[in-house]
This record gives sequence, structure tokens and C-alpha cells, in this order.
Amino acid sequence: QVQLVESGGGLVQAGGSLRLSCAASGRTFSGYGMGWFRQAPGKEREFVGAINWSGDSTYYDYSVKGRFAISRDNANNTLYLQMNRLKPEDTAVYFCAAGRFRVPTKATEYDYWGQGTQVTVSS
Repeated sequence: QVQLVESGGGLVQAGGSLRLSCAASGRTFSGYGMGWFRQAPGKEREFVGAINWSGDSTYYDYSVKGRFAISRDNANNTLYLQMNRLKPEDTAVYFCAAGRFRVPTKATEYDYWGQGTQVTVSS
């Protein structure tokens, strides 16, 4: 069974940086696109960014474009999300996901999900 486990979340001050990791195990992710989503209390899960298998194609939501960077290390089955210039509105539980689409941008395009890691940005 495919498993995705996020880590790296925590408390950070506004303007700071944080790097999230997503370790994958189980089935191979060869050819899979991967992405990050987030969900704040009382809000729906929203798209953050996605990356294709080779790692040379990415897509970001406007709210994080220029501040966040998604990358992957297929040899180690790990997905990353580098978050810079964090804002209080970035506070949410962050989820990593994997799907068969090249660069999935919708939650319905993903087949596997992690349990999430909390990111809290203080003012």
C-alpha cells in the first residue's frame, strides 16, 4: 500500500522559512505527478503547488507563487516544499499527494494522500 508521510511543519514567525518533506513508501511513484495542498480551520482544502515526475515542470497557486518552491528527489522517494517569506495566512495543515496526472492541480486528480503536517505562522 502506498504511504505518504509529511514532516517539517512547525511554528515560525512571519517572514520566516520552512521546508516540508513528504516521504513516500510502498508502490513505486514512477511517472507520478505530485503536489501539495493545505487546509486551514473552517476552510476547504486548497491547492498549493504541483510537480511532474522529472521535476522540470511546476505549477503554483497565485497565493504562493514566488514564495514557495516544490521539488522532488525520486531516488529517495521524497517530495519537498520550500516555503519562504511566510505569512500568517499560510497557516494550515499541509498535505502531500501523488497522482497519475502529469501536473495535477485538483484534489480529484490525486490518488494518494498523506496525513498532513501543521504549519503555523505567527504575526
